[in-house]
Amino acid sequence: MNGQMNQNKMIRKKEKQLGPMIIDLTGPDGNAFVLLGLANRLSKKFGIENPVDEMQKGDYEHLIKVFDNAFGDFVILER
Repeated sequence: MNGQMNQNKMIRKKEKQLGPMIIDLTGPDGNAFVLLGLANRLSKKFGIENPVDEMQKGDYEHLIKVFDNAFGDFVILER
């Protein structure tokens, strides 16, 4: 190895994602509490009305529908 470590080919530098944020609803980011927190942050960031109260008025399907209506221009939800 001549005093040098082999570079790990599985690790790469983080690249800035262009375009909308993508959320996998089947993973940990799809958790209702995670989505509520994200809705709080995004509504402040984009200066839009916070939909959290409406998101909490129904079941999970209602929550993601309200989230998508509020942030569908910025976020893609995947199942």
